[in-house]
Amino acid sequence: MEQIFTQLTVWHWVAFGLVLLGIEMLTGTFDFLMIAIAAWAAAVFEWLAPDTLSGWQGQLVFFAVAAVIMVVFGRTFLAGLRGRVEEHPTLNKRMASLVGQRGQATVDFAAGNGRVKIGDTVWGAEAVEGETIRQGDAVVVEGARMNTAIVRRAG
Repeated sequence: MEQIFTQLTVWHWVAFGLVLLGIEMLTGTFDFLMIAIAAWAAAVFEWLAPDTLSGWQGQLVFFAVAAVIMVVFGRTFLAGLRGRVEEHPTLNKRMASLVGQRGQATVDFAAGNGRVKIGDTVWGAEAVEGETIRQGDAVVVEGARMNTAIVRRAG
């Protein structure tokens, strides 16, 4: 076992850090990222430290201390990054994101139904109760039902 450790080089630590980074990408725990950073710090230590300190024992002690420090740092000071991010309320809800936008009626509304152009897209639309909308009228989206925008004339 000692023979394996006596062969440690900078590149072993870099490769070990990359393996840990890959594991982090699979798990998403943030802990493996901190340990990967400790492995890369051990690579820098092995590269810069004098030979009397950078033997395999010194490298392993440095890595162990750095890993503990990084995990504690990640769990305390970076704890806010670990939380779940709430989804934006209109993300992947295209019709809901239209609420409040202005557009233009492309046809006369018959029986309260018609079509409006909002941005560069034409949408099926329904007039708010009691509204009469003609082709060319400016409209504002009040809500949405399924794939239909509920609109009123802009005032």
